[in-house]
Amino acid sequence: MIRKIILWSISIFITALVAYYQRVTGPTYPVSGTTIIAGKIIPYKFERSHDISSNAVVTIFTGDTMIRGRLEWKRFKTDDEWTCIEMKYSNDTLKAELPVQPPAGKLQYRVFLNSSEATVQIPAIDSVIIRFKGVVPIGILLFHIIVTFGAMLLSTRTGLEFFNPEPNIRLLTYCTIGFLFIGGAILGPLVQYYAFGVFWSGWPVGTDLTDNKMMIALVGWIVVGALLPRLQKPKTWALGAAILLIIVYLIPHSLLGSELNYAALNKPNPKVDSTLIP
Repeated sequence: MIRKIILWSISIFITALVAYYQRVTGPTYPVSGTTIIAGKIIPYKFERSHDISSNAVVTIFTGDTMIRGRLEWKRFKTDDEWTCIEMKYSNDTLKAELPVQPPAGKLQYRVFLNSSEATVQIPAIDSVIIRFKGVVPIGILLFHIIVTFGAMLLSTRTGLEFFNPEPNIRLLTYCTIGFLFIGGAILGPLVQYYAFGVFWSGWPVGTDLTDNKMMIALVGWIVVGALLPRLQKPKTWALGAAILLIIVYLIPHSLLGSELNYAALNKPNPKVDSTLIP
C-alpha cells in the first residue's frame, strides 16, 4: 500500500510539473516584462491568443498622463504597411484595440511609448504575434484538458510499475490508451474544429505539432497494449511508452499550429481548408 501511494504521488507530481510547463511555454503564452521611461518602471503583458468574439485590447498601465503611446500592427507574413493607432489614456492606462481576424489569422504588433525625453519600443527588439481562434465550448475544452492530463497521469503511473515487484501493467495500460484516445483522437479534433475550422492539421495534411505529438503518443501506447500478452518484459516497454509521452508533452503546446494564409483569401472559391498553411 505504501509503495502504491508513493508511486501515485510521484505520478501526480510529474503530471503537475508537465502541466505547468505546458502552461508557461509555447506560442500562445502572453509576453510580459518591464520597460523604463521617464524614470518609471512600466510593466506590460501582451496577449498572443484571442477569441474571434471581439477585438483584442492592448493595455499598458502607466499612471502618467505625460506618457503617450501608439500601437502598430500588421497582418502576419504579409507585405502590409504598419497600421498606427494612438493609444487612449483612461484610468491610468493606455489602451488600443487590434481588429479581430478570421480563425487562425495572425497579427504582429508592437507598442511605442513616448515621453518628453525618450521613446521606447515594447517589446524592445521584436514584435508580438497574436493568433485569433474560434470560441470553444467551455464544457468540451475542460473535458479535453482533464482527459488529456488524466492520460498523462495514467501513463506516468503505468511506467512507474517498472519499480513495482508485482506490477499491474495490463489494467493501467488499457486505461491509458482509453484516455489518450478520448482526449487526443476525439476531443482534440473537436477543439481544433471549433477553434480553427478543421478537425486535423497534423501529418500528412499539416505540421501542427500538437496533433502530431498526440498521434505519436497514442500509437506508442497502442503498440504496447497490442503486444502486451506476448512481451517478456512488459514493465520495460511500459516505462518506455511513459517516457515517450513525457517527451511528447514537453513539446510546447500549439507549436507550428494552424495559420491563416492571407494571400489565399484573395483567390476565387478557395477550398474550406485552403487558407491553412501546413
